Amino acid sequence: MLYRITDGTLAIGGENLLEHFDFEIKGRERIAITGPNGSGKTTFLRLIAGELFLERDDRRQGEGIYLARNVTIGMLRQQIFENTAHTVQEEIMVLCPSRDTWDRERFEFEQEYDRIFTGFGFAKEDKEKLLSDFSGGEQTKIAMVRLLLEKPDILLLDEPTNHLDMESVRWLENYLQNYSGAVVMVSHDRYFIDETAEIVYELTDKKLVRYVGNYTQFRQQKLKNLAIWKKQYEQQQAELERLNQLIERFKHKPKKAAFARSKKKLIERMEKLPTPPTLAEHIFTGELVPAVMGGKWVAEAEELKIGYDGKAIAELSLRIRRGQRIGIIGPNGAGKTTFLKTVAGLLAPVKGKCQLGLHIEPGYFDQQSAALTSDKKVLEHFHDLFPAMLEKDVRNELAAWLFEGADVQKTVSDLSGGEKARLVLAEILEKRPNFLMLDEPTNHMDIPARETLESAFRVYKGTMLFISHDRYFIEQVADALLIFENGQVSYYPFGYRHYMERLERMKQYRAAGVSEEDAAVVLGQMSAEDQALIAGLKNVPKGATLLGHELSTDQAFLDWQLRLAAEAMADAAEKVENYYHSVEKTKQDEWEKWIEQVCDDEVGSSDVKELTSVDENLYPESVGSQVDDVLEQWYKSCLDWYDIWEEMHPQVLEHKEEYPDAELTMKLHEAEEAVKNEKAWLSLDELKNQVEQ
Repeated sequence: MLYRITDGTLAIGGENLLEHFDFEIKGRERIAITGPNGSGKTTFLRLIAGELFLERDDRRQGEGIYLARNVTIGMLRQQIFENTAHTVQEEIMVLCPSRDTWDRERFEFEQEYDRIFTGFGFAKEDKEKLLSDFSGGEQTKIAMVRLLLEKPDILLLDEPTNHLDMESVRWLENYLQNYSGAVVMVSHDRYFIDETAEIVYELTDKKLVRYVGNYTQFRQQKLKNLAIWKKQYEQQQAELERLNQLIERFKHKPKKAAFARSKKKLIERMEKLPTPPTLAEHIFTGELVPAVMGGKWVAEAEELKIGYDGKAIAELSLRIRRGQRIGIIGPNGAGKTTFLKTVAGLLAPVKGKCQLGLHIEPGYFDQQSAALTSDKKVLEHFHDLFPAMLEKDVRNELAAWLFEGADVQKTVSDLSGGEKARLVLAEILEKRPNFLMLDEPTNHMDIPARETLESAFRVYKGTMLFISHDRYFIEQVADALLIFENGQVSYYPFGYRHYMERLERMKQYRAAGVSEEDAAVVLGQMSAEDQALIAGLKNVPKGATLLGHELSTDQAFLDWQLRLAAEAMADAAEKVENYYHSVEKTKQDEWEKWIEQVCDDEVGSSDVKELTSVDENLYPESVGSQVDDVLEQWYKSCLDWYDIWEEMHPQVLEHKEEYPDAELTMKLHEAEEAVKNEKAWLSLDELKNQVEQ
């Protein structure tokens, strides 16, 4: 047991967020905390991190928190970096206990550092940039890199997938699955929770309820429990009604009064079930049918080049059929939003044509369209847009989009980003368009709002073209994909999970050295269903693969040491060269000074004598000591490099004559003799070239 809370109560500002709850972390558990916005999920993480404390009450006088000895807890702080004038390298290498040496501990740290840093989408060269050069989102990712390198026993993550593209999120999922400690996360990314969590705690109505499984399993168990609860509640209410009717019927009859009293006592002793809660999300039933169905072909793009200012960033040809629900995926900057705006007619093509079909009535949504500013109340705002609707119908429609009770009296300008997005989407769907074009519709929404949106789109009978980074949403809604990647656009005619499974299989085949043709043969031996889908794989973008030989860890360690030794050797050689040039310059200055004296007839016998010993004057004892130090440092760096190189090539010692590289040994020995004779600086360029070769 790493951490445990028993019968805890958590309050902020005098208001209880959680009451009499239990919580525990064991071993390498992967725990997700879920709940609606404002329920206290982030506050709960701060409690685990030790930033907050439990309330004391009559039932629990002690701390109520157990933390195992020597257990470390790590969490991203609000103040990410104290000094943004540091480089990433300076900030991260502070964590390395042996940063000033070349031992295996530092090697393994740098290997892990590179893996995590590039996993979050950074280039290795970015390590040398100042922290101030990065955006706020990028700084958050760098802080995440630092936290993962700290490797706390309990890792606390608050919305870890924010600011990450899909590739980085998938990398993080794999990393957390293999993380050595426990993980507690708060996330609205249900797909991420599905891939990483094994325990889900739901925080709702000031209670913390534990479920075993990932998000999908939690959701199924919750609905099952709720159905059982509702059924038992209805049965109990029916029994109470029956008993009350008996009491009313017989309580005034002398011969049945005792019977009536017994039934009344039975009711009093009965443990009453609380009213089952309603789901936070709304599940749409029936169908959302467009006002006009429109033509068979909803949109057509032919040799379409999209971009800005005449510069194309992607090219594609595509026909969208009525009823399709196409999800657009790809990294940021690949052209997804540009394409959507081009289809919507908000942006002109760079080249080619793009047009909507006959009788197409589009509905377009993006983050700008959700930026509502109005002093009207939600109810008034919606009613003004649809004046023909009765107020009762307006309230029902708003309730379907989670605006219930006092929510309809909120001022539109005061709504959160997610609430504004819900309101705009409700307006769009109320107009019943037959072609929805949506850019990140689930941004800023909590899970109940996202599930409400999913249920609406599942019963929508029009055509959809949408961009989203929410993989769970894509999986629930899309029946085909457009993949923007590496300047190309590919169409995949099946759902997201199938696409990911296929990519994983193809990746495994390529890693095993199977050619694309052989992989197709293997795939052809699968089920009939899979055989029917092989053709679709031809359109799947092929990711970069590593076909080269994978070095062992020991070999990689030696390569790393050799690189560092070569850098040290180059630095030492540069110092020798600089020193040599400074000596030459001093010598030249002395000669010029003496010649100037000769020309002025100022030279006497003593001056001539001084000239004959000019070399001795150029090299006093202190300077000679400096020469020795510089040369010794260079000589040592050469031998360090050679020791590592020799360890990597043991066969050279056995068969020197068969390996041209073995000549380097003799060159280094020559260098050693030159250093001993204090003449190395005279042939520095030659020796340097030999070492580099």
